Amino acid sequence: MDQDPRTAGATVGAEEARSPEEIRADIEQTRDEVGDTVEALAAKTDVKGQAQQRIADAKATVQRKRDELTGKAKNTTPQSAQQSGQQLVTKVRENPAPVAISGAALAGFVLGRLTGRRP
Repeated sequence: MDQDPRTAGATVGAEEARSPEEIRADIEQTRDEVGDTVEALAAKTDVKGQAQQRIADAKATVQRKRDELTGKAKNTTPQSAQQSGQQLVTKVRENPAPVAISGAALAGFVLGRLTGRRP
């Protein structure tokens, strides 16, 4: 593939001196190169595969950033703040009714404000 087609035929006499094994090896190498070229072309035309790869790359990037930020937050957050947050989560899990009622009241208030403005 790298040879100029005009000069490739000029070495016919030299090819006669090559052994059949050398010629077979050249043919096999050419087949491998053609196969690699076909695979590269197929990958370039596979739009769905490219999109899926980009999505996978984006997910991996987001996961890395999330892990990095989570680690930084855990390292920089004071221990007492972490304990307070854990206590709050524990209390909400033990008694979720007040939180649910507060959330419903807030949602009702927001919906009331939004529907009250319509003519």
